[in-house]
Amino acid sequence: MKALLSLQTLTHYLFPPVFSFIIYAVGLCGANAEIKFSIPVGKLFTYELMRETFQNDFEPLSKLYAGRLYDDPMLFKCNLQNFPDLPEWLRFTQRHPYDNGFLYGTPPSPGKKSIVPYQAEFFIKLREIEKVLPSPVQDEIKQDLQKLWDTEALEIINITNALDRGGRVPLPLAGHYEGVYVKVGSEQYFSDCLLRVMTSAHEKQCKVGAKMKPPGGCNFCSIPSNCVTWCETELFDLTKRGPAPPAPAVGSGILEDGGDFDPPESPPSRDYFPDYIVTVIVPLILAVILCILLAYIMFGRREGVIQLYHHHTILGNGDELRSMAGSRAAPPPMSTLPMFNYRTGETAPPMQSDSPRIPLIMAQQ
Repeated sequence: MKALLSLQTLTHYLFPPVFSFIIYAVGLCGANAEIKFSIPVGKLFTYELMRETFQNDFEPLSKLYAGRLYDDPMLFKCNLQNFPDLPEWLRFTQRHPYDNGFLYGTPPSPGKKSIVPYQAEFFIKLREIEKVLPSPVQDEIKQDLQKLWDTEALEIINITNALDRGGRVPLPLAGHYEGVYVKVGSEQYFSDCLLRVMTSAHEKQCKVGAKMKPPGGCNFCSIPSNCVTWCETELFDLTKRGPAPPAPAVGSGILEDGGDFDPPESPPSRDYFPDYIVTVIVPLILAVILCILLAYIMFGRREGVIQLYHHHTILGNGDELRSMAGSRAAPPPMSTLPMFNYRTGETAPPMQSDSPRIPLIMAQQ
């Protein structure tokens, strides 16, 4: 049995900057209670859709089969309420119908600056998005980055699949992963290890292909699969951004006097006769010339006459054979009779050549 679930979200902004929304989980065999969330703007939100939770809706049906609880595949589909898709900032992923689904994303703050002024984005090559979204894995990555940043006041801002950033689909082999981008931020300035990423020596090291080698003394990776690719690390200092452009001036709302409206003139008339000649007359003339040339070859040339004569002879012979086949009851031609003289056309009665009364010489005449 296959379960198809729909999850709808209702979103709105509150003040202070908090993002609040409601999740309605609807199944084929009933509906679960609504789930409400309120999260700060600018921080990563993740919610795992557990298959075991929705499997209970099908338990009464499964008891009909000798009391066994079947592990049915489930396909989750999510959309914004009254809309076909999710909001731009919210994404959903489910690798396989037998895996749990994840809603994840960072709610934006329109018209306001980011909460944390110093941000850094790291690329983890040996991870996939489904393996990073669970809370224990996020805590592991966060602990390594806290050591790297030399501060505990660190927040994960966003996690993005490398395929969403233009990455290539890996081979379906062991040891090949899609990779994820993890963006973190803090109110504390970058550590010395992070600042080494911006040095010219580090840039030269990346150009020669040493992408996995961290700067000296900056390897704080406790789990190999959580190690970052240093050559794809980026630092963002939002305090150095220029001031926002001034708001547009509001006018009086009255258009200036510019005279009477002068509509454009109608386009000039077009002569379609040349188009008619090109599309109709020219192909017709070519067809007539080809017909005349074919008639000349078939009737005016010697080869054509001979071919027509042969064709006529074949038709006549065919008619004669058909007439002969249709009149097989008629007497055979005289040329097929015995004792037929082809010079005079006279015939003699058949003679028994084996009769003892007729000499052999007479029989031959």
